[in-house]
Amino acid sequence: MRDYFKMTNDTFSDFYKSLLELAKSFEEKNTLKIQPDLDANIIRIYGEKTDSLVRAKTGLEEVSELAYSTAEHHPYWSLIYNASQISRLALEKWNDQLTQEELDEISWCTDELKNASAKLKEKQNHC
Repeated sequence: MRDYFKMTNDTFSDFYKSLLELAKSFEEKNTLKIQPDLDANIIRIYGEKTDSLVRAKTGLEEVSELAYSTAEHHPYWSLIYNASQISRLALEKWNDQLTQEELDEISWCTDELKNASAKLKEKQNHC
């Protein structure tokens, strides 16, 4: 479980400035890269061996966490969950072949996406 603590925007901004000072010497040696999203109060720090695939997998973990923690009754839950499952399978096998079982799972997830989309359209038409 992650430990979180609440920061104000000013505190976060101060933290980010301090972190940049610390990180400058490492960035010059190409040992890390910092990617801030200050509007969201997020700072990502990537090590020298972090490539696009690893970054995509990490980002997908955040999406998956949302899908797993969102109640199934939320109208978009199925969209997020099934899309993340397809993405997870694709990223896991990025440098390999998908098995027939994995392709079947992707096919099932696409059917679920179609069903969820149809339900959303139906609900929108009734409003």
